[in-house]
Amino acid sequence: MTGGEVAGILVAVFWAILVSFLAVALVRLAQTLKATTKLVADVTEQAVPLLADASTTVRSAQTQLDRVDAIATDVQEVTSNASALSTTVASTFGGPLVKVAAFGYGVRRALGRKDAEVNDMPAQNSRRTVIVGRTVPSSRRGKGSHWGNRNKKD
Repeated sequence: MTGGEVAGILVAVFWAILVSFLAVALVRLAQTLKATTKLVADVTEQAVPLLADASTTVRSAQTQLDRVDAIATDVQEVTSNASALSTTVASTFGGPLVKVAAFGYGVRRALGRKDAEVNDMPAQNSRRTVIVGRTVPSSRRGKGSHWGNRNKKD
């Protein structure tokens, strides 16, 4: 065998080994592609129903939001009507009620002074203020107060 024949045999063996490695790599690539295809098919089978359910849920949520919007509009209208009614009632009855309350207060106060004069005891004497453990008369003393005339001799 000559040197050229040995070199040819070495190249042929090298090519045979290279083709074998490429064949193994292609077989493994084919297996990976089959597994990937199966995985994509499974994901597609599960994703389609999930997307349909999600679409149904979004439609239902939109319907509910439309209802809530209608309710919020009605509540706003009711609030506006209640505010207008409150303003109307306050303007209609507010002035006369304040006048009646002031009249009643004046009558009670007048009757209270009249009773105090009859009993010779002012109404304010029953009120006392406690300051640091001491009891002192109220700061509101009327004319002829019992406390003001205490030390005077008639």
